[in-house]
Amino acid sequence: MKLKSQANTLVLSYLWWVIEPLLYVVLFYFVFKYVLYRGGEDFFIFLMVGKIPFLWFSKSVTSGANSLVENRGLIAQRIVPKYMFPFVNCQEASYKQVIAFAVLFSVLIASGYAPTSNWWQLIPLIVLNYLLICGVAVLFSVFVSYAADFRMVIQLFMMGLMFTSGIFWDVNMIQDQSIKEFLLILNPVAALIDGYRQVLMYNQDLNVLYMVTTFAWACGALVAGLTMLHMFNNTLTRKLFS
Repeated sequence: MKLKSQANTLVLSYLWWVIEPLLYVVLFYFVFKYVLYRGGEDFFIFLMVGKIPFLWFSKSVTSGANSLVENRGLIAQRIVPKYMFPFVNCQEASYKQVIAFAVLFSVLIASGYAPTSNWWQLIPLIVLNYLLICGVAVLFSVFVSYAADFRMVIQLFMMGLMFTSGIFWDVNMIQDQSIKEFLLILNPVAALIDGYRQVLMYNQDLNVLYMVTTFAWACGALVAGLTMLHMFNNTLTRKLFS
């Protein structure tokens, strides 16, 4: 019902679920390809495979982080577990992401990247991506409830991730192996984006070390967020209405 309500406020309605990710990719492709003269022959596909999963992460986390503040009217009227609100917003964004992935796979197949036996690895990869989204969204929702200023921090955080996660460049081009491993272990979003490219573009297996590390980051964020929501439940309620 919430998705339908949002779509009905727009002239193009549900078409925006397809148009929005494509516009992002086309805009960055134009800038990097024809203004900065960067990127190779398959740069559009390379950029698309990186940007669409990142948009899922950034939009879901931002929406989930603001969920408690946006729903304080409902919190004042009903006793509802606070963790429900970031989860609902993450789930809402995931429904839209199904359409975005469908567009991505269609463009890949049309560009000659036929499905291979390695594509089954997308299942654990997407699940891991979703788990990381939920964990970070729940954790950030606590911070935003305590201080609205943290919204600005989230914007800077997302901008930093966008330029350090290998969306516009290939992390495998880093010649120092130790620096590359450090980046992929420290930045789970970079590990996920590289994983999507390895499976969809290069027909390679996922790196178990990077996936296990990403799983650890996701579980850590989720446990920390849920623990804080439970421990500071009353304090958060007072903060929301102060």
